[in-house]
Amino acid sequence: MKKRWNWKRIPVFFLTLLVTAQLLTLGGPAGTARGSPSEEPEAAESREPLKDAPGRAEKAEILQKLLMDAQIDRPPAEAVPVPESSPVTDTYFDDVVFLGDSRTEGFYLYSGLKTGKFLYAVGATVESVFSKKAWDSGHGKIPLLDALAETEYEKVYLMLGINELGWSKAENYRDQYTKLIDRVREDHPEAVVVLQSILPVSAKQDAKGSYVNNKKIIAYNEIIADLASEKGCVFLDSAEAVAGPDGCLPAEWTFDGVHLNPAGCRILLDYYRTHSVTAS
Repeated sequence: MKKRWNWKRIPVFFLTLLVTAQLLTLGGPAGTARGSPSEEPEAAESREPLKDAPGRAEKAEILQKLLMDAQIDRPPAEAVPVPESSPVTDTYFDDVVFLGDSRTEGFYLYSGLKTGKFLYAVGATVESVFSKKAWDSGHGKIPLLDALAETEYEKVYLMLGINELGWSKAENYRDQYTKLIDRVREDHPEAVVVLQSILPVSAKQDAKGSYVNNKKIIAYNEIIADLASEKGCVFLDSAEAVAGPDGCLPAEWTFDGVHLNPAGCRILLDYYRTHSVTAS
């Protein structure tokens, strides 16, 4: 199976270039990410372009500190994100299955995409997808990975991680994600496995002091990129699609600072259309 790659290696931590001084404030556990999108978007927030962007050496130093804070002992990896390409028609998604948490649910509800398969559960994690009976299969509720095993799709898009940001060790996230990839490969050995980066949160959410913050998201995205390289998966940097000049999710694209509203979902869909992967 031949995937479309851009062999120009691009450091995943380029997002650090976009993150403001807010990234330098570590948030501690203070509740969980919301499960379902709210009905009304939050008020617009003022955002200014990033000033005095750090150089390459400074970015590497900042990222290394983030990884140390997240208890990751591996050096920063270089990822090969899916490059931009000519837009595909929506028939491309006929053989795509999206698996994720409430953000995937929101994309299903608000993007306007009428094809593809969506498997999601509020609060889903790389651990719960194995055992929590969260998906109504028509013959009872089953775990998301069991539901995935019953599908026949050539491309599997995974987006999980926002609910795991509060885990005590980010290394646990890496280990469990590795098991998830292995399970998907076991059930769908011919499928292209696409690992998506975790979308950022808004500046307002980032400032709350919760563990749901962009600093931890950057560290977790480094894990995802590293896994994509190690396991031979496709790395799709979806986060760049909805990151504003400050690295945060723009207020006009979100309900609550975490979940995308219809405008944000359409932006993400356009990114999928212009960053396609091949299954042959």
